[in-house]
Amino acid sequence: MMIKSMLKAAAAGTVLMAFGVGTASSQAVPCEITQFSSSNYEFYGKAETELIVNDNPQAALAALNQLNAQTLNCYEQGAALRLGAAIKIDTLDYAGAVRDLEQALDQGFIPETEAKSTYYTISQIYLSEENLEKSIQYYDKWMRAGGAPDRDQKWTLAVLNQKLDRNTASLRWAEEVFAIDGPNAKREVYDFLLFLYEATNNLEKKAVLLEQLLMKNPTELRLWEAIRGDYFRAENERRAFEVHKAMYLGGLVSSESDIMRVVNFYNQFNAPYQAATILEKEMNAGRVAKNYDQLERLATLYQVAREYEKAIPVIEEAAEMGADGTMYERLGRSYSELKEWAKAEESLQSALNKGGLRNAGLTWVLIGQSRYERNDRSGAREAFRSANNRAGRGWQSFMDAELATEKALRVFEAQSLVNDLEKEKSRCDEIAVLGGEPTDQCKSVEGRITDATVILDRVRNST
Repeated sequence: MMIKSMLKAAAAGTVLMAFGVGTASSQAVPCEITQFSSSNYEFYGKAETELIVNDNPQAALAALNQLNAQTLNCYEQGAALRLGAAIKIDTLDYAGAVRDLEQALDQGFIPETEAKSTYYTISQIYLSEENLEKSIQYYDKWMRAGGAPDRDQKWTLAVLNQKLDRNTASLRWAEEVFAIDGPNAKREVYDFLLFLYEATNNLEKKAVLLEQLLMKNPTELRLWEAIRGDYFRAENERRAFEVHKAMYLGGLVSSESDIMRVVNFYNQFNAPYQAATILEKEMNAGRVAKNYDQLERLATLYQVAREYEKAIPVIEEAAEMGADGTMYERLGRSYSELKEWAKAEESLQSALNKGGLRNAGLTWVLIGQSRYERNDRSGAREAFRSANNRAGRGWQSFMDAELATEKALRVFEAQSLVNDLEKEKSRCDEIAVLGGEPTDQCKSVEGRITDATVILDRVRNST
């Protein structure tokens, strides 16, 4: 077992260092004794030889038990605990090994210069026992004592923290690993970081990382969809749109729902004409159903884009499919916007004939307007009366006012003519008094006054 060999080697190194003259840890009163007594060393030496030279942990344990049965000074106690930890690791008694090493640390039997490596050994023992909490605690002690984790140790710390649901701490270590690995990091590193960005709600960072991964796998649809989704959930809809547009232009979008998402994105970002052209293209290609709803949507997009002429054939096609006259009414409105009044009335009449309109009165008003624009005043009045609503009555009042204004103008013009002729007669009368010969104009002035007065009376009495 790899973990057993690693731990045994670490513990064995600790055993050998036990013969160095160390400075006791600040955790306990320093041990001033620096060597074995001759009688106790015999037992210790035998136990160490059995473990390290003969690879016989059972014989080593027996010799160590003999040592522990003796009266031991502080130096001997520390050495026995370290050797005991090494023996227990070899026999897979990891819990016992930890107890011995922790006791040696607590009682000051391990010098500060060796405490760092001991902390790391304990962290690995706990890790092998899947005691993740304790493993991280000793990792922290190891780092506080000066331990500098390498790339693989940082990866271990990232995984440990994630397993304990400490995703923020895990992310810190995972990002450091990625910084070391660079763009050529293994897929497992990318995937782990993506998971952590999701778990910590760093959606924009996740999307950026996905884009880096996408550069290595440009045709992987799952990555494109994930990037788009993360930008969307991060409320960066502009970036989501750009990604989805790139998917569409790159031929990665084929389903009707995804194509409609492209259309809706264009419309959302004030590009209704582009949305319409894509929708019409895809309907013609058969990738989007050409049904009433889609035709209505297409017509709306063209109208919002003020492409009324392009909208009309679409509305005509939808009108033929429709169960009621709604689209025919819309067609009539479109012709009205183009000032094609005869076609407008024809379409509006078709709308009334097909029925099902929400507001037939308004349709009659539009018919009346189309007739008015073609100087069919009588027909316009008839349509406005048929509307039987406020708008129709308003138009009738307007036309009445228009007629009244026109009559008043004609009366004014006729009255002005009578007044002018009467003034002309007064001048002719003045000439006659002076004895002058009347002109032809003066001779005819009274007749002209009579004719003008008849016209004035006729205008006043007209309806």
